[in-house]
Amino acid sequence: MDCRVLSVQSHVVRGYVGNKSASFPLQVLGFEVDTINSVQFSNHTGYEHWKGQVMTADELHVLYEGIKLNNVNHYDYVLTGYSRDDSFLETVVNIVQELKRENPSLVYVCDPVLGDNGAMYVPENLVPIYRDKVVPAADIITPNQFEAELLTGRSINSEKDAVEVMNLLHSMGPDTVVITSSDLPSPLGDQYLVALGSQKRVRADGTMVTQQIRMDIPRVDAVFVGTGDLFAAMLLAWTHHHPNDLKTACEKTISVMHHVIRRTITYAKEVAGPDRKPSPAQLELRMIQSKADIEDPAIVLNAVVM
Repeated sequence: MDCRVLSVQSHVVRGYVGNKSASFPLQVLGFEVDTINSVQFSNHTGYEHWKGQVMTADELHVLYEGIKLNNVNHYDYVLTGYSRDDSFLETVVNIVQELKRENPSLVYVCDPVLGDNGAMYVPENLVPIYRDKVVPAADIITPNQFEAELLTGRSINSEKDAVEVMNLLHSMGPDTVVITSSDLPSPLGDQYLVALGSQKRVRADGTMVTQQIRMDIPRVDAVFVGTGDLFAAMLLAWTHHHPNDLKTACEKTISVMHHVIRRTITYAKEVAGPDRKPSPAQLELRMIQSKADIEDPAIVLNAVVM
């Protein structure tokens, strides 16, 4: 049977962000991907200039109605990323809930894009919508530390705090929580950032078991766009292939990220020339060139079970 994903994310004509960052890797791994573009921009907003259109909640509803009228609204996964409009976000939740009624085993993977490093990317009125409506509907979420703190109202200053926050997020709905980056100190030194994950699952005998992991990821001194979208897509793919093994799923996800980012930074520095800072165009993810790594990533980072 085909495994079909509905991905509601941004679209850019040039480059890799949102659906452009998620579709190709998922397709390479054998998923059918249906995309709804929440925005259509010439390029991501880190460039000097960008132009384009933003989809409204009504336009999203019309597209979904078309799918439904043809009776092809059957999905195994829904994947969502950046949204900055409250009514659009609420319409997404309504669609997810309807799709789950059609297929109760549907898995909703949500990257709750709110901000990073203490700064909001989206209007503050989206926080209660994510907290009260989106996260409870989600099965897998991929917040960064700032987003996990916003959603729970708790600070993360230690590994123990992070575990408590992940458990709080579990209690809100999702079985799988991955904090994709944090300010926690890595035992490997300050050249590494710490990511954490937690997965709750029910054993055959009905008992609940939780696997919690930590990953130490080498920092790269450059600003990439679209990496969060790639991460969520790869976590969807690898948790599909390893549903009861978050450690392996995260190792494969992070390893794909590592290969894509390394290839991108090597290329960008080469094209920019010595002692010159690469431009946003030069730092676009080398996605097509990383096809083999996406399909079968050499594991370069091991997760530690906590």
